[in-house]
Amino acid sequence: MKLVILDRDGVINKESVDFIKSPDEWKPIKGSLEAIARMSQAGYDVAVITNQSGIGRGLFSADTLGQIHVRMIQHVQQHGGKIQSILFCPHHPNDNCTCRKPLSGMYEELASRLGVNYHGVFSVGDSVRDLQAAKKAGARPVLVKTGNGKKSLKEIGNNSEIELDGTLVFDDLAGFANALLKEEI
Repeated sequence: MKLVILDRDGVINKESVDFIKSPDEWKPIKGSLEAIARMSQAGYDVAVITNQSGIGRGLFSADTLGQIHVRMIQHVQQHGGKIQSILFCPHHPNDNCTCRKPLSGMYEELASRLGVNYHGVFSVGDSVRDLQAAKKAGARPVLVKTGNGKKSLKEIGNNSEIELDGTLVFDDLAGFANALLKEEI
């Protein structure tokens, strides 16, 4: 199975410090939908693993999150792509769950559902916690500079305790997809 895992906010759609609380607030990052479509058409299964603590904070409901994801899926399909799976953590950061990134619970759930291991699987995120979760699960972490990516790159450089050796860095999801499909990585 050829699999790519993506974070949502800051990778596929624009990040918001106020959270994406409705389908109308969901806005794709330029080139991200086309990148997903190209990966899908090249035989990659695309999965999304995302923290959505806005539910635990009472900012929106799980039903609203479902509507946001329907909008995202429809936009991806309109560009010729497909998202195979979406896993999300609804918990507040103080809930001490096992699924919230930087923990790898959602990765373990996806591996169980799909019957895969993450050897050679790329996981694309824009935050340090995305990269840490990917690494813990055995996936290859990829940082994009969209969303919180530039801030995360600085954080990695300024903190010697963050060990993310081997992390690949791209300007955006389209840049990653180009390298992946040209087998440059």
